[in-house]
Amino acid sequence: MSDATVAALGKLSEAFEVVEHARGVLFEFHRLCGTADLTLQDAVAELREAGHPELADEIDDCLVGRDVVDGRWSFQLVEAYDQHYWSVFRDVERAARQRVGDLPRHLFEAEMKHREQGGAPDGVS
Repeated sequence: MSDATVAALGKLSEAFEVVEHARGVLFEFHRLCGTADLTLQDAVAELREAGHPELADEIDDCLVGRDVVDGRWSFQLVEAYDQHYWSVFRDVERAARQRVGDLPRHLFEAEMKHREQGGAPDGVS
């Protein structure tokens, strides 16, 4: 296999790793939104207990359970990302490796390991 092919597939893998990272950040966003909503619900309850039921009702009506973007909660953003981008990117990256020789996911790193440690890289002959 040519060095140019290994480099190109390595770049494709690198791009997918960034997409994976973005997916993790999106999951983190989802968790933060959920935590904020649950904490908000505690604040609303505490305002009621502190004698401010009208203010608690206003906040409850305006914010508790509110969509983070029009028509969607944060979990729906994660699901849309997974369905419309992440899974397609994953499949394209896998297909590219298969088309040029059914290669392992981290071919570039495997080649680097081979150079730095000597011997055959894991998963590559």
